[in-house]
Amino acid sequence: MNKDGVLHFLLRHREADPVSFHMPGHKAGDLYRENGFGDFLDHIMECDITEIPGADNLFQTEGIIRVTMERYRRLYDAEESYLLINGSSAGLIAAIMTCVRPGGKLIMARNCHKSVFNGLQLAGAEPVYAYPEVIGEYGISGEISPEEIRRCLEENPDAEAVILPSPNYYGICSDIRSIAEEVHRMGKILIVDQAHGAHLKFFDRYTEGAPKAAEDLGADIVINSIHKTLASFTQSAVVNLCSRRVDRYVFEDKLQMIESTSPSYLLMASLDINALLLEEKGRELIRNWEQELNWFYEEAAGLPGLRIMEHPLLDHTKINLDMSACGLSGAELEKRLLEKEIFSELNTGNILMCMTGIGNTRRDFARLLQALAEIGTAEPCRHEEKPIFTCPPAGRLRQEKIPAAKQRVLLEEAEGRICASSLIPYPPGIPLACPGEVLDRETLEYAVLLRKRGEKVIGIDDQGRIIVGA
Repeated sequence: MNKDGVLHFLLRHREADPVSFHMPGHKAGDLYRENGFGDFLDHIMECDITEIPGADNLFQTEGIIRVTMERYRRLYDAEESYLLINGSSAGLIAAIMTCVRPGGKLIMARNCHKSVFNGLQLAGAEPVYAYPEVIGEYGISGEISPEEIRRCLEENPDAEAVILPSPNYYGICSDIRSIAEEVHRMGKILIVDQAHGAHLKFFDRYTEGAPKAAEDLGADIVINSIHKTLASFTQSAVVNLCSRRVDRYVFEDKLQMIESTSPSYLLMASLDINALLLEEKGRELIRNWEQELNWFYEEAAGLPGLRIMEHPLLDHTKINLDMSACGLSGAELEKRLLEKEIFSELNTGNILMCMTGIGNTRRDFARLLQALAEIGTAEPCRHEEKPIFTCPPAGRLRQEKIPAAKQRVLLEEAEGRICASSLIPYPPGIPLACPGEVLDRETLEYAVLLRKRGEKVIGIDDQGRIIVGA
């Protein structure tokens, strides 16, 4: 039997006893079994059904799906909640199509996820970029400031909505309350991509010092990837409508255009399980998660060669590791951890980001701690100036008009040309270059470097060509 397909890869991966510091947040089946949902896992194939009598309809909810939606509405204190079985991407695209007319303007953070750029195209809207602060030490995007949003609004009073990620991929949140005040002062709608912060509501409820959720800070539409940090299956998410500024019926119509007409009941069941876990055991589960995080941070503080990124607006469930003092970039640290069957989420420059989730246990944190200690011992700190591995921050390129005529050219020949199709490292899915931006040498060299490392860059074909203006 051929053993090169998806199935055998997954089975081999499971047998290796891996530690997951990547999405999804459930971290395998123990969380379900230990909390009374093992029967679902044992009979998962029998639960894979379609819209049989009594099973309700995702696009006209009147029964069991409505019950689960109501659970989320109460959990997040929202006006309305909707289940997503095409990931947060579907909710983001539907939100943009709801709030921005064809030809209208959308103020959007330049470090938005690629699904927002896709939504922009599907809506036929024009982007106005809000540029994030740059954390110069690491060359990564930080928060979007209220002042930047005010600037965009004042320069573009005809814009109809604002969208930004909070937290971003590294866990850095923006001041959503102040941003919401700026947006609403101008009569616009605020959409928050909270894909990486579905847990914030519950950390704020059950612990101290965590950033607040956008639902509680004035956002109008909030999209949460439940699967990323909480307990549902990959590709499941929730949209929360939080104000009457958004016409729910228009949103529902746009959402049904984007979602699959054959919604997975397995995904919806996992969303229901997650909601039940939060309702019945949320305090215990979130406090345990917080306790393990605190233990890890305290123990890691003394490890040789290790620095953990700090930021006043950081969601600390994202652990950003830096071992550049040992001469290791984020990519090289990732390779060292992979040798020990520890899988992380993302590397950028000096940083390796470990995404924790509701299913991580003391065993996971202890294995990561031990591995970091061994790596620091094997790669002792160097006395010379610490090497810095940087990447071009999002939004640094000069913006021109999006070209109508297009052609494909080799990466090496694209300097100075206008980008006509986004260049997107995945993960994290934040474009290096967007249509209309002028490509420079640093961006192109970074794209080449990523490909040499074996990483994916969407927008580069198998011959190393990209699409630019003719």
